[in-house]
Amino acid sequence: MTLRRLLVLAIAMLSVVSLAPPAPANSLLPSAALANSQLPDPAKEKQAKDLMETIRCLVCQGQSIADSDADLAGDMRALIRQRIESGEKPDSIRTYLIGRYGNWVSYQPPVSTLTGPLYAVPLLALLLGGWLIAGRLKRKRKRT
Repeated sequence: MTLRRLLVLAIAMLSVVSLAPPAPANSLLPSAALANSQLPDPAKEKQAKDLMETIRCLVCQGQSIADSDADLAGDMRALIRQRIESGEKPDSIRTYLIGRYGNWVSYQPPVSTLTGPLYAVPLLALLLGGWLIAGRLKRKRKRT
């Protein structure tokens, strides 16, 4: 093929792709309406809200999905409301989200060999600080 024919073929293929209709928004997520609307049952909505407050937004990283405006957070809110509406318990939804996104998605990661240092280091730092302060006060008393 000549360069001219390849160029004509490439332009023809691009024009066909550009004329294709756009995919509808959230076509893969039919439950996206639940992202920003409450469940009709106040008890179930409270369960959903309480769970959303403990799940970290993967986009914002510093916000819970309840406070985030990111699309992914909306999808996660919709997923939580959909599952709670169908009768699933919040703990099993949390387990699902941790299994899918890792322990980091939860503001309350479970204690394990990987997360153990997260809990131990602050306690050890407090003990070390207290020991250093006590030693310093003891030396100060001996001098006076």
